Amino acid sequence: MIAPETPDNEAERLKTLRALNILNTPIEERFDRITRMARRLFDVPIALISLIDEDRQWFKSAMGLAVRETPRDISFCGHTILDNNIMLVPDVREDKRFFDNPLVSSEPNIGFYAGCPVRALDGQVLGTLCLIDTKPRDLSEEDLEIMRDLALIVEAEIATVELTTVDELTSISNRRGFLMLAEHGLNMCARRHLPASLVMIDIDKFKAVNEAYGHREGDRALRSFSEQMKNKLRASDLFARIGSDEFVILLTNTSVQTAESVMTDFTKTLGEFNTRINRGYELAFSYGVVDFNANRHSTVEKMLADADIILYDQKKKRRYSERLAEKD
Repeated sequence: MIAPETPDNEAERLKTLRALNILNTPIEERFDRITRMARRLFDVPIALISLIDEDRQWFKSAMGLAVRETPRDISFCGHTILDNNIMLVPDVREDKRFFDNPLVSSEPNIGFYAGCPVRALDGQVLGTLCLIDTKPRDLSEEDLEIMRDLALIVEAEIATVELTTVDELTSISNRRGFLMLAEHGLNMCARRHLPASLVMIDIDKFKAVNEAYGHREGDRALRSFSEQMKNKLRASDLFARIGSDEFVILLTNTSVQTAESVMTDFTKTLGEFNTRINRGYELAFSYGVVDFNANRHSTVEKMLADADIILYDQKKKRRYSERLAEKD
């Protein structure tokens, strides 16, 4: 086994890492969402976000691994941060650095490793996004591009320590945070030729709730709506509050038909919540779904604009139907 060397800029690197105050922090869904996505996309048993501290590697997210840290001197990721590129080890038993590593000969019995460096805003390498399998395998160039995209999403999430991207009321992403994360998600879908759907949501009659029950209850309604989204949507879905009563969801690797089915299920879930809570008003919503077109939607903003048009048409049709019903 060959222990990883120490980078020449180690003092500056550790200073940046510790200034973020991210080490030893609780598990966060926004990071676990990324490792779950990586594990599913690459069909590996373990996906990690590893931060390299002075004498250990500490896992901000560890899908498929029970421990939160291991010694740095036996870490694969300690080697990865020495280079700017993805470190790919198709068969660790044939690599002199790792063939007799205790992480190979015993749990988690690493047979394959791929790690992509993760950087802070100042360019310092903090750690890696890594994939682990128990058997040898390889990744295509397209796979490597997708892995880089996922690492960029990790970097964007880490940057939220310094950039405000979370909605204070609901604790989900705000518009700025969504745009950062969704851009990487759509790039990944474009490279892999995967479908994606964006759903624009507007809570129905929210102004009436504020007027009848007060803004405090209106805030409570927004938090409840957000919680129901968190509970119902898939772990890999990106969602955010982008306006007073406006929300958005990006469903990667999802057709419009499947997205419609997801929203039908969410409508049912919200109806059950209304019945159970019985606050005197009902949480309901209108929505518009748009299919990702890589040629038409060069930015997330363009996709949002198309979804907004569809949402407006849906609301106009609903109002027309309601007026006809009143006449009857």
